[in-house]
Amino acid sequence: MTRAPAPPRKDLIKAFTAALSGTSLEWYDFAAYSVASALVFGQLFFPSHDPLSGTLLAFSTYAVGYLSRPLGGFVFGRLGDTLGRKQVLVITLLVTGIATVLIGLLPTHDQVGALGALLLVVLRFAQGVGIGGEWGGAVLLSSEYGSPERRGFWASAAQIGPPAGNLMANGVLAALAATLSQEQFLSWGWRVAFLLSGVLVLFGLWIRVKLEETPVFQELQRSGTRAAAPLREVFTREPRALVAAILSRVGPDVLYALFTVFVLTYATQTLGLPDGLAVLGVMVGSTLQLGLIPLAGALSDRWGRRRLYAVGAIGAGLWPFVFFPAVGGGSVPMLVTGVVVGLFWHALMYGPQAAFVAEQFSPALRSTGASLAYTLAGVIGGALAPLLFTSLFAAFGTWVAPAGYLAAACGVTLIGLALGRSPLPHDDGAHRTTTPAQP
Repeated sequence: MTRAPAPPRKDLIKAFTAALSGTSLEWYDFAAYSVASALVFGQLFFPSHDPLSGTLLAFSTYAVGYLSRPLGGFVFGRLGDTLGRKQVLVITLLVTGIATVLIGLLPTHDQVGALGALLLVVLRFAQGVGIGGEWGGAVLLSSEYGSPERRGFWASAAQIGPPAGNLMANGVLAALAATLSQEQFLSWGWRVAFLLSGVLVLFGLWIRVKLEETPVFQELQRSGTRAAAPLREVFTREPRALVAAILSRVGPDVLYALFTVFVLTYATQTLGLPDGLAVLGVMVGSTLQLGLIPLAGALSDRWGRRRLYAVGAIGAGLWPFVFFPAVGGGSVPMLVTGVVVGLFWHALMYGPQAAFVAEQFSPALRSTGASLAYTLAGVIGGALAPLLFTSLFAAFGTWVAPAGYLAAACGVTLIGLALGRSPLPHDDGAHRTTTPAQP
C-alpha cells in the first residue's frame, strides 16, 4: 500500500480539533461520574453507616465503566477497520452522551431503593462501551491525517481529551459544590453536571459529522486491502504488538486513578480537607496537562517514544513514596503540588502513548488493535485501581501498600515498552500487509 497524499493543513487541523473535542466531551462524561463516585454516589445510591464501605461500592460501579470497555473495543474497533474511522466516532459519542444525561435523571436509593443503583450500573456500562470504541478511532482520526514524522504530536489530540474532560467535570462540580449548600448539592446540584452533557454532545457531533474520512482509510478502500476479519487477524498475526500495547498502558491508567480519583477520597476522609480543596489539585494538574501532553507527544517525535515514555514510568513509580509523606500533615499547598507533579509524570507517558500504540499495528488492523489494547489494558489497570487503592489502604492502614501497587503497575509498563516496536520516524507500517477484505 502506497502512502496517501498529504491532506491540506486545514483538514489536518480540523481532524485534530474533532479528535480533541469529541474525546474531551466523552471524558467529561466519564470524569463527572468518577468525581461523583468519590463525593456523592456512596451516600445517594449505596447508603451505609460506614462511609468507606459506601465509597467502595461506588468505586465498584466506577470499575464497571472500565470492564465494559472491551465490548466497545471489540465492536467499534472492528467497525473502524471495516466501515471507517469517522462513522464509528459519531456513534460512540452518542452512546456515551445519552448514557450520561440519563444518569443525571436517575432516582436515588431513597426514592426507588436498589433499583437506582442497578440503573446506575447499567448506564455506567453504556458509558464504558462508548469510551471503549472512542479512543482507537479518535487517535487514528488525527494521526492518520498527519505525517508519520510528526505522529506523536498529532496523535496526542485524543490524549488531551481526558485532562480536558476531567478539568471541565471537576470545574463544574467544584463550582456547584462551592455555590450550593451540602443539602442542595446532594439533592439536585450534582445532576447539573450530567445534564450539561447533552449540550456538549451536540457540539461534538457538529464537528465530527463535517469531517472527511482519514486519508489512510481512503487508501485502504481504494487498494482493497481492508482486513476481512480484523479481530482474528490481530490475535493471530500481531499478538506481540497487542501484548506490548496493553502492558504499556497499565502504569498510566493506575497513576491517573490515584491522582484524579483516589486522592479525592484520601484528602477528604483521611486528611479531613474540604471537597473543594481536594479538587483544586486535580484541576491545576489537569490544566497544565493540556499543554504538557501535546508537548510530550512532540518531544517523542524527536527523542523516541519509548525513551520518553520510560522516563515517565520510572518517575511515576517513585513519586508516591514522596507524595504521601509530604501531604500527611494535611497541607493544601503540598497536596496541590503533589498532584501536579504526579500528573506531570502521567503526561510524559500519555503524550507519546497514542502514537506508540498505533505504531504497533499495521494500517488495516490499526483501529481494532489500538481499541483492543486500550480497553483490555483498562480492565487490568484503570478498572480496579480506585477500588484496590481504597481496599489496600483500608486493609493495611498505610499509604505504603497503594504506593507499592502503583510502582508494580509502572514496572508492567516498562515491560510493555521493551516488547514494543520502535519504528523509524518515517515508518507508517505500510509495508506490513494483511488479508484483504472480500468484495
